[in-house]
Amino acid sequence: MAANNRRMSGKKGAQVGSGGQRRKGLEGRGPTPPAEMRKKHKANRIANVKAKQAARRPAPRGRGGKGTSEMVVGRNPVVEALREGVPAVTLYVQQFIDNDERVREALQLAADRGGIHLMEAPRPELDRMTNGLNHQGLVLQVPPYEYAHPEDLAAAAYDEGADPLIVALDGVTDPRNLGAVVRSVSAFGGHGVVVPERRAAGMTAGAWKTSAGTAARTPVARAANLTRALESYKKAGLVVVGLAADGEVELHELEALSGPVVIVVGSEGKGLSRLVGETCDFRVRIPMPGGAESLNAGVAAGVVLYEASRRRA
Repeated sequence: MAANNRRMSGKKGAQVGSGGQRRKGLEGRGPTPPAEMRKKHKANRIANVKAKQAARRPAPRGRGGKGTSEMVVGRNPVVEALREGVPAVTLYVQQFIDNDERVREALQLAADRGGIHLMEAPRPELDRMTNGLNHQGLVLQVPPYEYAHPEDLAAAAYDEGADPLIVALDGVTDPRNLGAVVRSVSAFGGHGVVVPERRAAGMTAGAWKTSAGTAARTPVARAANLTRALESYKKAGLVVVGLAADGEVELHELEALSGPVVIVVGSEGKGLSRLVGETCDFRVRIPMPGGAESLNAGVAAGVVLYEASRRRA
C-alpha cells in the first residue's frame, strides 16, 4: 500500500493555466537600448556627468557672440530635427516611456550621429525643463548657435578671390524666412547672411530645418547695429542694395549686382526701416507683372540672388 501511495504521489494532478504568461515571457522586448541609456552602466554614468557639466558650463563668446540654448519638444519635432541634422547636445528620454516607432527612431538617429548625450529623466524633470509643454517624453537640447562677425563674411569672400555677395535681413522675425534665405544664399554662391542682434529671427531649430542642412556651410553673422554694419561694408567697397516695393531702380537695371554687394531685405509688412533705407546706395524693386504687392523675405532674396549669380557666371 505504501508503494502504491508513492506511485500515486508521483502523478501530476490538475495544473493552473499560465494565462498566456509563459508565451508573453518569450516575446522580445525590442532592441537593447544604447549603453548610455542603461542604468548602472558605466557609459550611462559618464554621459550623465558630461551632460550636467555641459549644462553648467558658460558658453564661450566668439566675435559674433552666441545665441541661447533651445529645447525641441515632442516626438515628431524631435525626430524631424534629428533627421534634418539640427545640431544637438543631449536627447532627454522620459523614464518608462512607451517605446513606439518615433521613440526608437529618435534613439537610433541620435546614436548614429554620435556626440549626442542620451539621458533618462523622470517626467516631472522634463515638465520643469520645458515649462510644462507637451513633450511626450522626448526633449532635444540644441546648443547655442555661434554667429560670425559681419566683417568675417566679406573677408572670407576676398580670401577666395571673389566679390562678396551677402544678404542682410532688416526686421525679419520668422526663423523659417531666415532658413529660406540661408538656403538661397548657399544655392547661388553667396557668402553669408547678416541679422540684427535684437528684434530679429535667429538661428533656431526652425531656421536650421528650413535651411535643409545648408546652415552647416553658410555662415550667419549677427550685428549689434545693422546700420553701422552696412556703413562698415560701404567703407570696405561693397555696394548696399535695399529691396523696396517703391524702389527707384528696377532689378534688371542694377549693374552693381555683378560686383561686391550687400542685398538688404526688409520685413514683408513694413519693408526697410528708415535708417537702413537711408544707408542703402540703391533702393531696388522687383517687377511683378502678376500684381502681387510684395514677396516674403525668402522669395525676394532668392530672386535677387539668382540675378546676381547670373551676372557673375
